[in-house]
Parts: sequence; structure tokens; C-alpha cells
Amino acid sequence: MSLATVPRTRWEPDALVEGWETLELPAPRLPGVATPGSAREAVSPVLTLVRRAHRPARPVGSVVLVHGYNDYVFQDHVVESFAEAGWDALGVDLRRAGRSLRAGQVPHYVDDLRETAADLGVAVAAARRSPGPVVVHAHSTGGLVAALWAHAHRGAGGCDALVLDSPFLDLRASWVERTVGTRVIDAVGPWSPLTVVSSGPSAYTGHLLAERGGRWTFDTSLKRPEGVPVRAGWLRAVRQGHARVARGLDVACPVLVARADRSGAEDPTGPDREVDLETTDTVLDVAQIARLAPRLGRDVTELVVPGAVHDLTLSDDGPRATYLSAVLGWLDEHVRREAA
Repeated sequence: MSLATVPRTRWEPDALVEGWETLELPAPRLPGVATPGSAREAVSPVLTLVRRAHRPARPVGSVVLVHGYNDYVFQDHVVESFAEAGWDALGVDLRRAGRSLRAGQVPHYVDDLRETAADLGVAVAAARRSPGPVVVHAHSTGGLVAALWAHAHRGAGGCDALVLDSPFLDLRASWVERTVGTRVIDAVGPWSPLTVVSSGPSAYTGHLLAERGGRWTFDTSLKRPEGVPVRAGWLRAVRQGHARVARGLDVACPVLVARADRSGAEDPTGPDREVDLETTDTVLDVAQIARLAPRLGRDVTELVVPGAVHDLTLSDDGPRATYLSAVLGWLDEHVRREAA
């Protein structure tokens, strides 16, 4: 989507994060992309841009923040870190997620990742209104979407750098589930897209929550400890994205792929439960991220953060500081130096 097609409407105070403001925009409709889930909706999908009301006066550039599955943009400490280094930050809650979720919609549901990629394109176009380079910082499923989007826009209209926080590049599952199971999803997805293929609580999300002893406060209706059911149409779209990554992308801008050093049990039990939830990625297989990262583009840097959790920005103080410092250093080297 071109910059000219981004409506100039009013920003309003954010109801979720103090000192932030939001801008709701229609989510782009893509020709040739049928969405069985949205066809049943009473309202059209929207996307929501979020930012601090008070931002750097003369930013060196903009960072677009993209969330993952069962998530939304709320990490003010990340925005603060970028602001202290001179970067403006613009978050996007994608269609049917976070602030963009509406009554009657299936949370996080798309059956083509180009839908959420289009939402990212709107956010990048909005960020381009400010001077300086534009960086996309994307987490988990958002990282998969951002990588595919950057590949599709490698000629024009993309970003100047891509930072991927634990990107969802492959399915953490057995060989049978990743092969035979994917073929089954390919068959089921088109005719029964809203069929639930997995569900259950997220031990990882629950552990993060301050009221359960964690470090973070967030809206549990938008980032749910009970989890968000995975549906056949969504998983089919994700597995198609994984297949495209496996064949190799050609992202033209510099890419930083960051991950934890270890994966822990997805549903940790026993004496090591708290250790795993506190110091490992219990959502994705970090070995898969390491294997696939070099296939994303021509200039890929890998960052391993010891003791980090799935969302590196929500890790313990030490790993979180290591990650944010490394990201800012990498941006200085790969983006600010080039723009100078």
C-alpha cells in the first residue's frame, strides 16, 4: 500500500498503555484472497497503530513493532529503549488481534499471511512519513510475516532493516506432525478453515503475568494465559509460509535474527518447570531458528541471548538488557552508519 492511501485521521489516547495513543485504520482487502473466517464477521477488519504521545523531537528513524500470536503491542520499556537511542517507535496491532479484535471475530485468524503482511505495509507507510530509515522489529509469528513481507518488497516499498525476535520459521513438532500432519492440514484447511486443531493454556504467557509472580502487566483478554485455539486455516497459511522460508528468501535489507540459547519443554512440569519458564524458549525450537536464519537473505546476522525466553523483550533483566543493547548496536552499525 502506498503512503498516499494511508488515511490521515485522528489519534486518540490509548486505553491500555498510559501515555500512548492509537489510530484505527481499515485493514486492506486483497484481491483474490478469500477469507472464510472474515466472511462470517459482522464488522470489517481493522488494524490499529500505536505510539507514544510524546516522542523524540528529531528521531534518527522509525521502528515498527509487530507482535506475534496471542499477543499485542504493549512493551513500553522497548519503546523507551529505542527513544533513548533517538528512534521513534510505531506499533501495529494486526487485524483480529489486540486492539483490532472486534466482537464476532475469530482472534488472530487469517487464512493467508498476505493479509497481515498488508497490515504491516500500512504501518511501514505511516512510518515513512517521518524522516530517516524505517526498521521493522517483529516477534514470533509476526517475524515470519515480516520476513515474507520484506522478501516480497525487496525491490521497493520495504524497510531499511529487519529485526526478528524469535521468529516462527518452522513448526515445533515431530517429523510426522511436520510432514504428514501438514498434508492433512492442507486438505482440511480449505473446506473447514475454522476447525480447531489444537488448544490449551499457555504456561509461558501465564508465567509472564505479574499477578502470577511474573514481571509484566498486560491485558489478559488480548494476551491470554488460557491460550488462543489454533485453527486449520490459520495453520495451513503458516505452514505455507514455513515452506517458502525453507526454499530460501531474498530479503535485500540487513536482517538480525535473535533467539534464546536454549529451548525448554513446551508444557514444563517437574522440578525444572520454573527454570525452563524463566530462562528458555518454551514456545519454539531455537535449533530450527538457527538452521533457517541464513536462508532469509543476503545479509543476516544471528544473535543468541543466553537465559532469554521466547519474547526476548520480556526476559529477565540481564538477558533483556543484553538483547536491547545488541539490537541498538546492530542498528548503529547497519542502519545509522549507512544513513549518515
